[in-house]
Amino acid sequence: MTVDTWFTEELHCDAQQKLRIETQIFRGRTAFQVVEIFENPTHGRVLCLDGVVQTTEADEAYYHEMLVHPALFGHGSVRNVLIIGGADGGTLREVLRHPVEHAVLVDIDAELITLCRTHMPSISAGAFDDARAVVLPGDGVVFVAETYERFDVVIVDSTDPVGPSTGLFREAFFRNCRRVLREGGLVVSQNGVPFYQPQELTDAHLHRAAVFARAGLYSAPVPTYVGGYMAFGWGSDSLDPGAIEARELERRIAERGEGLAQAAE
Repeated sequence: MTVDTWFTEELHCDAQQKLRIETQIFRGRTAFQVVEIFENPTHGRVLCLDGVVQTTEADEAYYHEMLVHPALFGHGSVRNVLIIGGADGGTLREVLRHPVEHAVLVDIDAELITLCRTHMPSISAGAFDDARAVVLPGDGVVFVAETYERFDVVIVDSTDPVGPSTGLFREAFFRNCRRVLREGGLVVSQNGVPFYQPQELTDAHLHRAAVFARAGLYSAPVPTYVGGYMAFGWGSDSLDPGAIEARELERRIAERGEGLAQAAE
């Protein structure tokens, strides 16, 4: 349906973002959140949850590549990856560009996964059909508390710390992430926009630092996220991805092939 109106995001109390809705693709409510997908002339298809822009076809790679590749290249020998959240499939897509044995994706909203696969298939790019992908609808907080599986990397691709994602930013969750990590593993998560969300950034970092021997932050520009740079946080008991020598990192990237080498650049 062509509507040619405007979507207004009010995530931050002192700033708004408006995106033109050229065509409304979907609007409705799942068991957990309000979902809106629309077409924008600049951004392509846009996914919004509870009134907040989550991803767009035009700039999703800025986010997904920076969430995934520093951790996987930093680890160097990843076999099994756990993704908490990530219903749109972009993080799963990037993980499966590495020679992993399997990637488990746990998202609380099974209907959202279906909506993204149906209306935004370019983001997952077939990743959900990869034999290495295991999709488990469910609560990520409960999963890391109860699973017997072990992983080399845990990636938390969540919404902001409100509603169903609140528990993914707390110390108890990070302790359970540590429990499911193999020796030498690490956890990485999105951490909001520092300019507008400094307290959320500080709190989540302190929670990770209370659990892991090493913890840090890095950032990347993602045009659609209001406030400029998006923050990512990581934690590990033995690994510091930022301390890897450039020559060694270049070697690991070259081993993955031309496509991943270009993404890393």
